[in-house]
Amino acid sequence: MNKMLVAVFETENKAYEGLSALKSLHDNGDITLYASAVVSKNQKGELNLNTAADQGPIGTATGLFAGSLLGLLGGPIGLVLGAAAGSFAGLVFDITNDDINTTFVDEVTSALIPGKTAVIAEVDESWTVPVDTKLDALNAVVFRRLKYEVADDQLQRESAAIEAEFKSLKEELKEAKDEDKAKIKAAMARLQNKAQATNDLIKRKLNESKNQFDAKVSAMELQIKNAKERRRARIEKRIREVKEEYNLRTQKLNQASRMIGEALGPKEELKKAATADLA
Repeated sequence: MNKMLVAVFETENKAYEGLSALKSLHDNGDITLYASAVVSKNQKGELNLNTAADQGPIGTATGLFAGSLLGLLGGPIGLVLGAAAGSFAGLVFDITNDDINTTFVDEVTSALIPGKTAVIAEVDESWTVPVDTKLDALNAVVFRRLKYEVADDQLQRESAAIEAEFKSLKEELKEAKDEDKAKIKAAMARLQNKAQATNDLIKRKLNESKNQFDAKVSAMELQIKNAKERRRARIEKRIREVKEEYNLRTQKLNQASRMIGEALGPKEELKKAATADLA
């Protein structure tokens, strides 16, 4: 499963040992490490990007959550960039497009207190034991979050609410008095605008999901090259899981789009009708 992983360490040296452990697990085929960064918090509570961020084998196609997380934790205001300043520019992106929820951020914030260092990584792992075993030995506090679950579920709930409200307004319109019809039609037109914006977001996420899926599979296929039988089997299993996750996500987003299909009718006709009624 594609996850954002944050491991908080007591010292910077331990954090780099943890990052080396993750890279070793990637080399062994136990996980696929797409991207990583090491950050720390100084005694003033400022975040430091300790290393140039490693965008991994798939670069910007998947993107690194580190930029969003740093923004949510207190950067880039107060962020001490140092030698890594040049690389950080590629990490920062619109955190409103992120799938990190506030609970996850609160948990990480509580652990990443001044003086501690964290490794932020985007990984695919079939099970948590290999990573936990390596990082527990370094006394790390580990947090995980499935990358897409929060945002996709929210889109489904939003689409269901739009669908229900639009149907309700249509029923009201059938029984409404002439003097009330204009207000109902105006409300339907506003709801259609909201439905269109939601559907545009769904389409964008479907496109991003396809690009990310292709990039992930390519990255894992690179891992397979020259891999021995046992390692190859682990990576092939993870490719199947990534494909299943992609298919499920696609189905969920398409279902959300279908739910608001009725509300995506000809908006101009509805607006004209509302104007005519008002006249």
